[in-house]
Amino acid sequence: MALSRAEVDDYSLSVTGAGLNWNNRLEITVARQTLDLDSLVFTLKDGFGLEQDELNQDIFGAKVRLAGDVLYSPWGQWSAGVQYKRQRDFTVPSAIGARDDSGTDVYVSGSKLFFAAVKERNLLVNLTARATRANQGGLLGFGGDRESERSLVMEGSLGLFLTPRWVVGMEYRQKPDNLGFAEEDAWQDLFTAVFIDKHVSLTGAWLDLGDIAGLDNQRGGYLSLQLAF
Repeated sequence: MALSRAEVDDYSLSVTGAGLNWNNRLEITVARQTLDLDSLVFTLKDGFGLEQDELNQDIFGAKVRLAGDVLYSPWGQWSAGVQYKRQRDFTVPSAIGARDDSGTDVYVSGSKLFFAAVKERNLLVNLTARATRANQGGLLGFGGDRESERSLVMEGSLGLFLTPRWVVGMEYRQKPDNLGFAEEDAWQDLFTAVFIDKHVSLTGAWLDLGDIAGLDNQRGGYLSLQLAF
């Protein structure tokens, strides 16, 4: 189970999610995202007559481990996954040019832990290739007037273990640019995570999400609590 909150200059995002993992082979997840739209609605209301002040999106995911092991395999662990994303209210995404209220991401991901890689500290590397039509991760719908088909985008992260329970790192995520209404930028962040015990972890991050729906330079903080049973 995970509870997350992100606060940037003109938006806030809350996420509640849960997952089930079987034998490190198959993972099933579900999440609800709620995006506060106050600043965007204020910007758009004169032209679109919008009353909605938030967006809600459901995400259903499945991931299967294909081969390898993150610790001991020379090429790491490789997985494939699918995410079905569904908007619960399409008014705002439709108004800014999104084609659909739902879409499916397909991805392949590889992870590898390098022992004693930096100053005798372990380094975790992840690389993901994703085929997606999602605008801002799906929060602003799927497809648009500029591009309606899936785009292949890359995601990557590095995490350095300062201690066995404390990691710091960075993430970068490319995004498709489907909407003529506003250019979509890549997401990036600097993070730190503490594994309190095998059941509880806490993650904090500084986010740089670029421009979102015409509102510039969206930067701020992120906090997530994960519980495992």
